[in-house]
Amino acid sequence: QLQLVESGGGLVQPGGSLRLSCAAHGFTLDYYGMGWFRRAPGKEREWVSCISSSAANTYYADSVKGRFTISRDNAKNTVYLQMISLKPEDTAVYYCAAMYTGDVCTPGIYEYDYWGQGTQVTVSS
Repeated sequence: QLQLVESGGGLVQPGGSLRLSCAAHGFTLDYYGMGWFRRAPGKEREWVSCISSSAANTYYADSVKGRFTISRDNAKNTVYLQMISLKPEDTAVYYCAAMYTGDVCTPGIYEYDYWGQGTQVTVSS
């Protein structure tokens, strides 16, 4: 069964850090561009970041640029999102997604083939 499983979410104070992980099961991520998205309460799902299959290209939404870093370890079949300087407005359910493609990635939500179930990140004092 093809599956993406996120982990690493939790409750953190403003200014704190978290590292999210997204592990693939049942398929290899070697040929997949990977994205992170989030959905805050009462809002639409929004793109956060993406990384191409070789990790040569990474992109970030303006709201997280300079604070979040996406990376991947294809040997571990896992993608990461390191988040620092977290703000209350980063509170959301975070989802990872995979798109079967060349060495590219996109913020387009409909371009992704597989999605995880999400992990909750809450930034609050």
